Amino acid sequence: MGYERYCMSQITISEFQRLDIRIGRILSAEPIKRSDKLLLLKVDLGTEQRQIVAGLAPYYKPEELVGKEVAVLANLQPKTIMGFVSQGMLLAAVEDGKPVLLVPEKEVKVGAKVS
Repeated sequence: MGYERYCMSQITISEFQRLDIRIGRILSAEPIKRSDKLLLLKVDLGTEQRQIVAGLAPYYKPEELVGKEVAVLANLQPKTIMGFVSQGMLLAAVEDGKPVLLVPEKEVKVGAKVS
C-alpha cells in the first residue's frame, strides 16, 4: 500500500514547473489581533512586495523573522484570512508538529527561483 500511495501522489515535471517558488526576504512581521496563531508578513520577492498571512505565531517571534530569507510559493491563489489578503505561502518542513521554515543554505538574491 505504501508504494501505491506514493505512485498515486506523483506529479509530472510540467506540473512541478507550474509552481513559482522564489526566495523572499521578510521585511516586517506583526501579530494579527484576534488571533493567537497568525502573523502578517511583508515579504520582498525582488520585483515586488507581497503580504502573507502565516500561522507561525506559536513558533516564531516576529522579530526573529524580520530579515530572514525564506522559500515562498508565489503563484498561490490569493486568499483573505481574518480580513487580510494573503498573497503567497511560506514553505516549511514539519518537525514534531512544528513548522521549520525552509531557508537557503547561504544568502542568495531575493527573487531567485527555486527549481
